Amino acid sequence: MDTLKSLDTAEPVAPAGPLAPAEPVATVVSLAGAPPAKDFGSASVPRHLARGAIGFGLIIGSIALVPVAGPVTLLAAPLALIAFRGCPTCWMVGLAQTVSRGRLERQCVDGVCSLTKAHPEGHGPKASR
Repeated sequence: MDTLKSLDTAEPVAPAGPLAPAEPVATVVSLAGAPPAKDFGSASVPRHLARGAIGFGLIIGSIALVPVAGPVTLLAAPLALIAFRGCPTCWMVGLAQTVSRGRLERQCVDGVCSLTKAHPEGHGPKASR
């Protein structure tokens, strides 16, 4: 599933104008060795929903138990950050990643990238190539 153009070549980029130096100032960096983007998704949707239930349960429980057990119960709230792998927003992004995993793919044509439905192996436009 190689939908991205190869960016292995580095081309010099020189600023235009009267103050442009004789040597190129920057080069385009290859993305082939770049680390993968942060993934907040889980292996399955039920596992991700379980992490959310634990995280939201810890937050709600720690706040709801303050009148009964005192402010020490608020120490359970930071444990929710472990379950969420960040914050509740990170958990929501991970839910979208988990649901869409394998169903969407990024296709870049002439520098314009878009999300399209993934084609099963051996089907779709790549099979004819």
